[in-house]
Amino acid sequence: MGSQDTAAQVAGAGEAGVRAAGRRLLIDGRLVDAGRGFASVNPATGEFLADAPDATAAEAEAAVAAARRAFDTTTWSTDVRLRIRCLDQLHQALTDHREELRELTIAEVGAPRALTHGPHLDDAIKTVRYYADLLAEYPLSEELGEIEARGQRHRRWVEKEAAGVVAAIVAYNFPNHLALAKLAPALAAGCTIVLKAAPDTPLITLALGELIAEHTDIPAGVVNVLSSSEVAVGEVLTTHPDVDMITFTGSTATGRLIMEAAGRTVKKVFLELGGKSAMVLLDDADFGTAAMFAGFMVCSHAGQGCAITTRLLVPADRHDSVVEQVAGTMANVPFGDPGDPKNFMGPLISERQRDKVDGMVRRAVADGATLVTGGEKVDPGFFYTPTLLANVDPDSELAQEEIFGPVLAVIPYRDEDDAVRIANNTIFGLSGAVFSASDERAVGVARRIRSGTFSINGGNYFAPDAPFGGFKQSGIGREMGRAGLEEFLQAKTFATVVK
Repeated sequence: MGSQDTAAQVAGAGEAGVRAAGRRLLIDGRLVDAGRGFASVNPATGEFLADAPDATAAEAEAAVAAARRAFDTTTWSTDVRLRIRCLDQLHQALTDHREELRELTIAEVGAPRALTHGPHLDDAIKTVRYYADLLAEYPLSEELGEIEARGQRHRRWVEKEAAGVVAAIVAYNFPNHLALAKLAPALAAGCTIVLKAAPDTPLITLALGELIAEHTDIPAGVVNVLSSSEVAVGEVLTTHPDVDMITFTGSTATGRLIMEAAGRTVKKVFLELGGKSAMVLLDDADFGTAAMFAGFMVCSHAGQGCAITTRLLVPADRHDSVVEQVAGTMANVPFGDPGDPKNFMGPLISERQRDKVDGMVRRAVADGATLVTGGEKVDPGFFYTPTLLANVDPDSELAQEEIFGPVLAVIPYRDEDDAVRIANNTIFGLSGAVFSASDERAVGVARRIRSGTFSINGGNYFAPDAPFGGFKQSGIGREMGRAGLEEFLQAKTFATVVK
């Protein structure tokens, strides 16, 4: 492993720019210090990075009140031109501070440098540009035509208006993307928002709040940004009667609790939850290419992605040869200091998460799976070696539960119908992949598997204009694309008598 000096670099980065230390909450247009803090840790070293402000339930109440006032008493929800201008300014601020944000993302999230040039940062910034452009041409009203009723002609039309005050809660794994994929369409729609950072990655989300406060004309109270270690803060956001909508990315277990809490006041919910996605290798696939793809994919961001394919389904008579090929790929995945561009894989986010992954691997072996490669902790930091398990029971914990680590379970199948059955044999339905010599056959299999996104022969669906979300217990609603904007809009139907 290479030298791990990223934290020191970030801690001293740019006095006037984005820094690791000195982060503040954004509440009602003001950057404020909390009366206490909690530690953010560099996962590549295990060392203290900086204290983040630890907001209380009272500060969460103040943020909700500010968002409510801004929605009810300002022109934000009705002034499209202002919203486009502010999104333009936010995009410019993110672009201007891109490199400082990159170093902080590497240090706090453990994101490999190469991934910050994609979904971890650069693609997230493009999302803001996408929604500014979409708002400029999106039809916020639609004529339905006239009808005759009660002996008179009636003109009818539909207008789209903002859903209201939004509580947005993000996960630690891709904090820039998740924050901006919620914030940009919510702002474009005319909503006001309280954004809560993940406790494991608070600094990078707070940096976003500071850029909004210092470099945009977004009115006070429209965007509020909190970080907290307190469960009570999340409870305020999910139960407060002045919050109209909740958008949450995280585990399915937490998503269920949020749905229960939101139900008390019948809030609108958008949930992007867990996944246990399957990659299916059909019997006519290019097994060498597919094996390499599978091995690298599960190591992307150390497996900390809800859509990552963590189950590899292979024909039973090709199981052993495919396992050998995948093992060769995974044994050679370069990992270590995420700041070193030579490393493909960085650390897990915390010791707690590494222990969870290791425990699932140990139990899988005890249940009869074969550990082919990996399964080891590497210090310093929270690294876990790329891990391959073969002959995994499709009903076992490893095949059913989200793991969020660089662990691939290989499952043999009898025929195409059996592969589809196994792929669908989970409570999740977020993503999937299939490899075949025939695109037509691959698409046919993909259509039989219940998931919100699908990769055909290595195809990449992920982009700002592509809706993302899941079936079954992988969530409700869609993020990104026009569908992502529409999640934050309500339809109001009008009618008037034609004179």
